[in-house]
Amino acid sequence: MDVNDSSTPAEAARLLPVLDADRLVADLMTARDHLWDEQSSYENGRVSRWAEQDWRCLAVRSPGGDKTRTDAGGPGSAEFADTEWLDHMPYVREVLSSIPGPLYAARFMDLGPGVVGYPHSDPKFAPDWGMARLHIPVITHEEASLDLDGKIYRWQPGEFWFGDFSRKHQIQNLGPEHRVHLVVDVLVTPELAQLFPADWADYFNGSDVLYNRPVVATTDQEREAARCSFDAPAHLLETEVFGSLTGSQPQATFSIVDTGTGLAMRSPQDHLFPLVGLGGHEYRLVGWSEERTVTTRLDGPRPEVELTYRKGHRSTGLLVPATPAA
Repeated sequence: MDVNDSSTPAEAARLLPVLDADRLVADLMTARDHLWDEQSSYENGRVSRWAEQDWRCLAVRSPGGDKTRTDAGGPGSAEFADTEWLDHMPYVREVLSSIPGPLYAARFMDLGPGVVGYPHSDPKFAPDWGMARLHIPVITHEEASLDLDGKIYRWQPGEFWFGDFSRKHQIQNLGPEHRVHLVVDVLVTPELAQLFPADWADYFNGSDVLYNRPVVATTDQEREAARCSFDAPAHLLETEVFGSLTGSQPQATFSIVDTGTGLAMRSPQDHLFPLVGLGGHEYRLVGWSEERTVTTRLDGPRPEVELTYRKGHRSTGLLVPATPAA
């Protein structure tokens, strides 16, 4: 499956509702005396800092509710939770609670004066991967802009936007003032689709969107029965590597373990990737969408694990032999 073939009707869409720009600024000012942390990224279970640009963040939701985590998170991380900054931001809390989908990272992102970002794309932040990235401008000016797939945007405070950041994009702030947006990552649900303009309805009713199912609680018995080990493509848990499940490629041994608080997949490097249940012995990675899931089928004469990659309604799967835990 091609990871870069964007299929959204447009590069961006203004969403409902209209927000109160003054209340957003008032909440933002509760953190005005705090030195915000540098922007960071998360890849394959590791956090790394960006220090080359004046690009700072204040996390109001993060993995584990850790206020120092300025990255977007990902699989292998803790469940997303509010940080202590949100305790002082009643309107931001109200806005976030109105977004109809499981919220992941939510960060105020401050682009300093004179900063020009590099052109890039983020394939995983698009509805065909089951994710959406939303922007709420808080402080901006005419010399701050976003080039999104060749179209220049200057989103204004009080507006609420979806951007298809799987397309090539570049931000810049050529003015003397800071530009601050509240950037929210959310799993795509049918309810989230209702915030989009009417001319996006055919897209959301079509086959290009990956909807995420609600999490289903797993019992102690189910967790005990899911424990196993299996061989699979070595890149299975590397969500920044857009590999295939089939064909000749390096293999590695993975295992599903019960941590005492839930299930997790153990990588060949001995890193734990927590799992959440979707029902029917199927699980997705905590901090990720249903872009990839694992289903255990261990109670038959030939125990197996089914691995699935998805993009929209398209999927590829692989059945591999599994060894149930003793």
